[in-house]
Order: sequence, then C-alpha cells, then structure tokens
Amino acid sequence: MGTLINSQKLFRLLLLFLCLLLYSSVAYSSPAEATMHTNNWAVLVCTSRFWFNYRHMANTLSLYRTVKRLGIPDERIILMLADDMACNSRNKYPAQVFNNENHRLNLYGDNVEVDYRGYEVTVENFLRVLTGRHETAVPRSKRLLSDEGSHILLYMTGHGGDEFLKFQDSEELQSHDLADAVKQMKEKLRFKELLIMVDTCQAATLFNQLQSPGVLAIGSSMKGENSYSHHLDSDVGVSVVDRFTYYTLAFFERLNIYDKASLSSLFSSYNPNMLMSTAYYRRDLYQRRLEEEKEAKKEAFRKYLESSGVLDALTKVLVALYEQNEKPSSALEFVQQKLGGPTASEYEKLQAELSDMQAKYNELLQKHEETCKELEELKNLHSSPSTKETQTTDGDAPKDDA
Repeated sequence: MGTLINSQKLFRLLLLFLCLLLYSSVAYSSPAEATMHTNNWAVLVCTSRFWFNYRHMANTLSLYRTVKRLGIPDERIILMLADDMACNSRNKYPAQVFNNENHRLNLYGDNVEVDYRGYEVTVENFLRVLTGRHETAVPRSKRLLSDEGSHILLYMTGHGGDEFLKFQDSEELQSHDLADAVKQMKEKLRFKELLIMVDTCQAATLFNQLQSPGVLAIGSSMKGENSYSHHLDSDVGVSVVDRFTYYTLAFFERLNIYDKASLSSLFSSYNPNMLMSTAYYRRDLYQRRLEEEKEAKKEAFRKYLESSGVLDALTKVLVALYEQNEKPSSALEFVQQKLGGPTASEYEKLQAELSDMQAKYNELLQKHEETCKELEELKNLHSSPSTKETQTTDGDAPKDDA
C-alpha cells in the first residue's frame, strides 16, 4: 500500500513537471546574462564632411531624434557630427536640416546637443569614447559612462569599403580597430549588450573581426554591395537620407516607449528590393536569443494559466484519470466530463437538437418574410390615390392646402 502511495506522489510530481514543460521553456542563464540590464546608451556617429554628404548628417540626426523619443536622454547619448550642414553657406534653410523633401521636421532643432563636431570627429576620439581612455581634461558630458549593465546602440554612417569606414575623408576606421575597441569594452565591463548598426557601402565587412560576446551587428549592405541614398531634395540640392536608415526609421516611428518589438521584427522589415542592397545581421556573438520575447510571452501565458486555476484543474483531472483502476475507453471523454463538458453522446444529442432548431428557425424566417411581403402589398394598395386626383394640366400648378 505504501509503495502505491509513493508511486502516486511521484506521478503527481512528474505530471506537474510535464505541465511546466508544456507551457514554459527551461530557464538558462550564463554569467553574462546574470547581470541585470540597468541603463541604455547610444553613440551616434556621422563620419563624413562636405555638403554633398548632407544625407549622412541627416541619417545621424534622425537616429538621434528617434532614440530620444524612445526614452534615452541626452546625458546618455554621445553625438558625433563630422560637419555642420546646418550652417553651411550652401544651405537654403540656415540652421535647419531635413531628412524629407516636405521639410516638416527640422532635425537640427533647439534640443540638439552635439558632443563632438567637425575636426573633433576622428578615429582616435571615436575609439577613446568606446574604450573610455580619455585625457583628464575631457568633460563627463563627452564620455561614455556605461557599465556592465548597459545596453549600447552604436550607429555609424559615412563612406566605407571592404573592412573600413572613412572618417573626414582623410583617415579610416579598420575592422580590426573596431573589434579591438569592442574587446576592450567587454574586458572593462562597459556593456552588457552592444548593438552595432552601420549604414555604408560593404557595411557587413566591418564586422568581420568582431569576437566579443554580447554583440549584435547590423549592416546596410554585403561585401561588394553599395549602400544607396533614398531620395533627392531638389530644394536642398542633394540627397537627404540613405535607404537603410530611412527604412530603419520607418520601423521605429511605428513604436512608442512601451512597445515590445523584437529585433527579429526589425530584421524582417528590411526588403532588399527597397534597400537596393542586402541587409546583413551577425548574430553568432549575441548570447540572448532573438526570440526571447516569445519565451517571455510563454512564461506570461503559463503564469496566467496558473493564476486562473487552469493548470491546477488539468493536474487534478489527469491525476484522477491515472488513479482509475479500469481506464475509460475514451480518455478525452473522461477529461471533458471532469472539466464539466458534455460526453460524446450528449454532444451528438445537442448537435441534433441544434439542427432541428436551425430548420425550424429557417422555416419561421421564410414565413415571416412572406408575411412582411403581403403586408407591404396591402399597404401599397390602400395608400395609392386615384389617377383622377393626381393629374394636373401643364397650365395648372398644384395648390397648397395652406
């Protein structure tokens, strides 16, 4: 008897474990994942000078506006602009920068805080920002003060090629420079997760040397591909935004600070035909699954089932089924009965009653329609005036009773 009781207890425990497996995934956490996400940062870099590269500054200012709207404050944004298109003598709209030909949104408004501008935007200063290896005179406002709980967005736009990105049209950031800086950041616990987004020609090649965990990289084009502008503003005289950035902005503009959009949904939003290039994603270094949002939804659903008593009810029914000495011929019918549902025979009977009631309803509906038609004919017959009363001559106008 004791053996039977113990086996029943064991079965209950196994059953509960199986239910948990059905509605949630097994939790896994690496040492890196154990660190709490505590803050968000953005480093936004336009590397191009000269008026004809207007779009690169517009790209960067557009991302700047978007990340601020989605909740990252200015004190956690490092903005680097290699040139000042807003004050360029060719600019028909002084102190203004637009990313659309309708000119509805001035990206260079009152709330733009540029941390590095003009000739301050160099490869050296960029690497110092990432690694935190500044000279003592550099103020805190120009430093990336991130920590091991930080999520960082690094966005760069400009002219590039196979494993390089030009700065100021005079020097280059090589792929191994970027990889080394990211490695130092990881070793110095300067981020938990790093999203690198680059809009340039052959952008994917800039990620070739990356080896640090916790990094996800997105590029606008593959090796051998160009990254194209989206449209020309004839008023300004140059292209005002690049395609990859334009469609990235289109995705983010649909979101607000409370949305839970996934990175997978961002990736799937890129259409090669619209980009005129192939967006590239490097995911092998990214420890957290891109579909973690789905796992979170599963866990929330499991908690919902648990709090509403569904898991408890199912467990009790399955235990009752297990304890039956003579197992019912239909386990499904047994479960349905225990949960208050009809048996198969009762269900068939209800179906037959429903069919009969449906036939009666159709019959009554037909009679009702016929009666309404007869009633309408009677109304028309009694309300129609005689021909003599309604006739008037061309010379007589109908008289007003008033």
